[in-house]
Amino acid sequence: MDAHLGYEKHEKSDKNTLNSRNGKSRKTITSKYGEQEIAVPCDRQGDFDPLVVKKYQSNVTGIEDQIIALYAKGVSTRDIQDHLQQIYGIEVSPTFISNVTNKIMRLVKEWQNRPLQSVYAVVFLDTIHFKVKQDGAIVNKTA
Repeated sequence: MDAHLGYEKHEKSDKNTLNSRNGKSRKTITSKYGEQEIAVPCDRQGDFDPLVVKKYQSNVTGIEDQIIALYAKGVSTRDIQDHLQQIYGIEVSPTFISNVTNKIMRLVKEWQNRPLQSVYAVVFLDTIHFKVKQDGAIVNKTA
């Protein structure tokens, strides 16, 4: 919204537009992990287009992938919440983030507790590629 209007929230000076903020509207988004209500900022002229969750969009599957990726890197649910708020302007609860990560915990536990094979095949390939000058011409050699 700051980039759209040209000034930051609560800024009194340097407003070069007749348009201004007009509160927030509630929107329910659906994902493969459940429903979540978000607050979408509005402007008086109604021409603001949100970047992450577009107008009339109610299905957001990419955000869960980012939540899972951050959680896999060891980021806490509160830090993920802050990240989504700062970068995308999405206000989600830590409970929603926990619900998303809990959906994959069963798969993680299955993978961690899978039976291991007694023997694993390993192939190690090594090569050296160098240029050799032979009879005045450069010849590529692989050993």
